[in-house]
Amino acid sequence: MTTMTPEEIRRELGENARAPHGTARNLHAEALAAAAEATGDRELFRRALVGLIEAYEYSAERTKMVVPFARLLQEYDRDQGVFTAREVHRLFWRFKWVAGRIVESPEIPLSAVDGWLTDMERRYRLAGYSERAVRQAEFYLADATGDHARMERAITGWAAAERDSMSDCHACEINTQGWYWARKGDDAKAIEVWQPVLADGLGCMEEPHRVLAHALLPLVRLGRTDEARTYHLRGYRMARGKESLLRSVGEHIEFCALTGNESRGLEILAEHAGHLGPLADVESQMEFAGGVLVLLRRLTDLGHGDGPTVAYQGEVRSAKELYEALYTAATDIAARFDARNGTALVSQRLVDRIGQKPLVGALPLGVRSAELPSVPLHTQTRPDGAETRPAAGDLAAGGTEPDLAALVGRARAARQQGHPSAQGLWAEAARIAEAGGEGTAHADLSDPALAGDLLVYRAATAASSGDPGARSLYAEAAASYRAAGQHSRASHAELAIAGCATQFDAGPAEIRELLAAALGAAEALDEADPERLRRLVGAELTALRIESHLRERAADEPESPVDDRLVAELEGFVAAYGDEPAALTAGPGSVADLVADSELLLAKLALVVDDLDRSAPLLDSAARRLLAAEHPWDAVEPLSLLAGVLAARGELEAAESTARTALDHAAELADGADQAGVRLTLADILLRRGEAGEAVPHALEATHWLDQAGLAATSGARARLLLARAYAAAERIADAAEVLQSALPDLLEHGEGEGVEARELLGGLLRELHDPRAAAEQYLLAAETAKGWDEPRFEAGLAHSAGEALAAAHLRSEAEAAYGRSLELWRCVGGNPVAEVRVLRSLAWLAVGDQEDEESAERIARARDLMEQALAVVDGSEEPGMRYERAQTWQQLARLLQGTLPEDEEEDESSPEARATREQMVGLFDRATGLYTEFGEDALDERFQCVAHAAWTESELGRAESATARVSALITELAAWEGDRATDLKNRAEMLLDQLR
Repeated sequence: MTTMTPEEIRRELGENARAPHGTARNLHAEALAAAAEATGDRELFRRALVGLIEAYEYSAERTKMVVPFARLLQEYDRDQGVFTAREVHRLFWRFKWVAGRIVESPEIPLSAVDGWLTDMERRYRLAGYSERAVRQAEFYLADATGDHARMERAITGWAAAERDSMSDCHACEINTQGWYWARKGDDAKAIEVWQPVLADGLGCMEEPHRVLAHALLPLVRLGRTDEARTYHLRGYRMARGKESLLRSVGEHIEFCALTGNESRGLEILAEHAGHLGPLADVESQMEFAGGVLVLLRRLTDLGHGDGPTVAYQGEVRSAKELYEALYTAATDIAARFDARNGTALVSQRLVDRIGQKPLVGALPLGVRSAELPSVPLHTQTRPDGAETRPAAGDLAAGGTEPDLAALVGRARAARQQGHPSAQGLWAEAARIAEAGGEGTAHADLSDPALAGDLLVYRAATAASSGDPGARSLYAEAAASYRAAGQHSRASHAELAIAGCATQFDAGPAEIRELLAAALGAAEALDEADPERLRRLVGAELTALRIESHLRERAADEPESPVDDRLVAELEGFVAAYGDEPAALTAGPGSVADLVADSELLLAKLALVVDDLDRSAPLLDSAARRLLAAEHPWDAVEPLSLLAGVLAARGELEAAESTARTALDHAAELADGADQAGVRLTLADILLRRGEAGEAVPHALEATHWLDQAGLAATSGARARLLLARAYAAAERIADAAEVLQSALPDLLEHGEGEGVEARELLGGLLRELHDPRAAAEQYLLAAETAKGWDEPRFEAGLAHSAGEALAAAHLRSEAEAAYGRSLELWRCVGGNPVAEVRVLRSLAWLAVGDQEDEESAERIARARDLMEQALAVVDGSEEPGMRYERAQTWQQLARLLQGTLPEDEEEDESSPEARATREQMVGLFDRATGLYTEFGEDALDERFQCVAHAAWTESELGRAESATARVSALITELAAWEGDRATDLKNRAEMLLDQLR
């Protein structure tokens, strides 16, 4: 490096200033500073020192800036005259950084820190600066040492001093001022102070990143969980991967640990595991580790202490192992600060932070996170933090084991009622029976009826998991019931045997034999048995469904997507039993739910062939039957489907009302997928009605339920796609992008259609987040997926979007290739001249490029040719959309010509070519204005722009009277229009007229 020339050093200083912040940039800055010093060029050395200070400031080595700053200060004291005004300002500005950093180095004595502050105050006073920045630096020292009296004096003096050119940006000051109130335990006041940064857009290099992280736990403590959620999604996206924001990353991890999102916390930790080791900025190391330790402690408390986390010092550590290593390092750093400060404050703050308890049971974030190892069902949580334990009422005071006999009684009552809690109750009963102990003291474990009940639970569980052993378990259950004299239950178990035989592909003859046996068992029941009719009807309905399945198995290719014979048989079934007293009432022998099941199946078969009008009354009837039979939980499915049918028919108000009714009846559903389904239906309807803000929480809860049900990769991914759409419609773009990016790998596994839809939506979100490169990547990947589709319009549209994103990213050649691909496809497809025209106009603007380029004249000629091609596509058409595009093309061609005018005023005024160009521009603006007039209020903005540009152009041509006349005419016309938009444009036109005069 010492052999570099000054010119080479200057060039590399400029390149390094544009490099990403981090270790590599710091190392290069250090080498350049050494090389600059070796040249003896003092100005170059000063510039290199500033580059080094700035590199350190936005990295994990912030505290190292003290040394180069001291060197820079020495240069200033040696000869102040060689410093330019800009260099002096930069020197004093960075004095604040150093004054705030030295307190973060435990090796620097307090006397030295105070000395820096005293020197800073003296220099600022002599330079005529306010003491505001000095008092702010003093506040940091007082807070670090726990000197509350000095802290109060400092913040009072800070607030009283005037803001000047040395004051931190408003957002940074608000950060610290809110943090002061958070330190005092006043969460509400802290959030109030932070509000301009949180919501009003104040920001800088590291804001609102830091404030968004600081606000997370105070918001949760205040019960404002929706804000905390969105600030986490938005804030972590900003802080991710930035070395200087490791403290904020630690706060996001801590937030996840205390809100039931431990898996999300682990993912964030994995993305930053490389920073777990020693850092030059030891306070950042301790603060980052503090957030991680909260997570690791929480994982251990949940029983995951032996589970793997991330690599540390070359080896993947368990939660317990990583906790021990980080705890030792963090507490050692805290002890060093305490030794320097003469207090135990830093260590106590660290211990208090690590020991925090969860703030909520579960706060759904909407993002997809890898699942932690499973935990028992009774410890899973609902979105509101309540436990989903179905038998919570059976727990005795003090958390003792429930009594098995009482639990079985509840389970049988729930089964008789058809209540969804029955399966969970039987699960708990089976666990207690298997474990033995005090809970079984009052139960007769030899009772064959109890044995049959537990066998049925085991059989149902086995069948749902695809275990063929379910059939033999049902057979054992039937035998136990018969031994207990419970022939109705035995009949039901025998019907389940036939169902298992069908599920596991037994032969048709065997299945029919089993069906006949089950029907015979039902017929043999005593005429006085209140459940006899129910068993007979249930056997008949099951036989209809199984026979349809057997016909489908026997056919090589079904003639129709719907089994017409089954439809006829189900219709006959409903006709036969639908008006029976047992189908109209509740009670042990009611068959209302069986008739409703038949109607529900008929409705689903109608939906297979998109017969909405046939399905709607069937769904309505099924829901009404179930509600009359006091089975509201079973009415949720037909109501949800009915809401979807109504929405598809455009009856959105009725659809919303029906979906809300379904949700009202869903409270007792135990299945996560069922809970999610009704919420997704309502969310989709609300989104169609333009109520995106209300759709969001329903879609969010749906993702939580699906995650709990183990369906995150399938139904959960689709739910996240809907949630992202709702967030986007609600203009919560960062939330939408985070949710969608987390679900994208799953959605790509669902097929090309969903993958393309997800990538296209994500591309749009990333563009709105000012990340055009990433947006272009999504569009191009989606276009590649759609490349082989029969309909090339998808690929053409995606290529156009990619071109726009690439152009915004200043990747000119790549953008031109994408636009060219789109244009070729649109021309090949035909039938969409609007799309073709828009691509041609985009190519024209791209062709203009940098007008200082040597090829600028050639590029301008190409741009004009492309605009002429666009006009050729739309000329002659009287279709309104085409006429609008013609006006757009004339207007854009005029603007393009405006950009070709000479920048030099003297050259411009003396050029006949420039005058001719202006005359052409006025004509184009006038032609566009004439067409826009046809569109009335819908094109008022476009008309105003054309009139304004034409007026200015005429003014430049020396036709002031004509320029003011056209604007006056527009003002008169706008005065006749009603509405805020017309009024606003009229006011702007009046201002324009004043300027022209």
